[in-house]
Amino acid sequence: MDKLTVISGCLFLAADIFAIASIVNPDWINTGESAVHGRNLNLFDVILNHCRSLAQSLSALFCMPTGSLTVGLVRQCQTLHGRERTCIPPQLPPEWITTLFFIILGIISLTITCGLLVMSHWRHEATRYARWIAFTGMVLFCMAALIFPIGFYINEVGGQPYKLPNNTVVGSSYVLFVLSIFFTIVGLLFAGKVCLPG
Repeated sequence: MDKLTVISGCLFLAADIFAIASIVNPDWINTGESAVHGRNLNLFDVILNHCRSLAQSLSALFCMPTGSLTVGLVRQCQTLHGRERTCIPPQLPPEWITTLFFIILGIISLTITCGLLVMSHWRHEATRYARWIAFTGMVLFCMAALIFPIGFYINEVGGQPYKLPNNTVVGSSYVLFVLSIFFTIVGLLFAGKVCLPG
C-alpha cells in the first residue's frame, strides 16, 4: 500500500467521522442566545463564529448556552433561561428526511471505501472500486448539502427556502458536514492519483 492510498484512506475516514458527528450533534440550525445576531458580518467574523461553534461542539458535544434552540436531523434541543436542556425527536420536513437519507448513504459509501482501501493492500484492483464508491459518497453528500436549505421554512426556523431569518445561523453540525464534503473531495484527488494507469 503506497503513501497516496494511505492518505486518501485517512481523508475518507476523517470525512466519515465528521459526517457521523454532524448527524449525532443536534446543532444544524441554531436560534436564540447562541445564534449570531445581525447579518452585517464580514467573512472573517463568520469564519471566526463557526470556528468557535465547532470548538464548543467538540469540547462539549451536548452543552449549549441558555435560552437557545438547536435543531438537528435526529434531535431538537431547547434550553430555557437557567433550566435543564431538553431534547426531543424533531418533526422533519421531507427535504430534511431526504438530506438525512443521503448523508446516511454517503456514510455507508465512505465506510465501504475505507474497507476497500484496506483490502487494496492485498488486491490492488480494489482501489479502482474504492474511488468510484467514494465518488458516489461525494455526490450523495453534495446532494444533501443542496437539499438541506430548502427546509428552512419549518416553524422552528421560521425562514424561507435557502434563506435563514436574521436571528438564526447554521450550527457546528453543518460545519462538520461541510468539512466531511471537503475531506471527501480531497481524498478523491489523492485516490485519483493512485488509480492512474502506469
